[in-house]
Amino acid sequence: MKGYERKQLLERIERESATVGADIPETIDVQGEELDLQSFVFETKRVDAVPAEDRERVQEAKKNLRRERLQRKQRLEDDPDLSFEEGEAVVGAIIGLDRALNALESIGPTDIEREVEAKQAADRKRWMNFLQQALGHDEDGPRTGP
Repeated sequence: MKGYERKQLLERIERESATVGADIPETIDVQGEELDLQSFVFETKRVDAVPAEDRERVQEAKKNLRRERLQRKQRLEDDPDLSFEEGEAVVGAIIGLDRALNALESIGPTDIEREVEAKQAADRKRWMNFLQQALGHDEDGPRTGP
């Protein structure tokens, strides 16, 4: 593969719009294991939030998908024997991985939502502390005497 072809393929995987219209691959080899990626993503997305018992499995899958994406990108960057056609296949796989990762990342509350919830909880706690002090209460109940 020529240098400009390699650069063109690398630019393609970094585009913001690369995953638009892309399909999630039915199966993919991730870290030496065959993963039914499409069914995993659709089953996981079917629920509004990932149940507590499945969170670790989903986090592990996302980590493995990111690792696999990085390895494929490095192959695209560094493999001197890679043909342009093989490079296009690698790009297609990377874009499919990106599409799956985007779908898995969008499950459940976003970091912004968690941040808002944490701020609201802190505000409620401060308000309760203020009210307790203003009303003369401590942790054990109302204060009596001076």
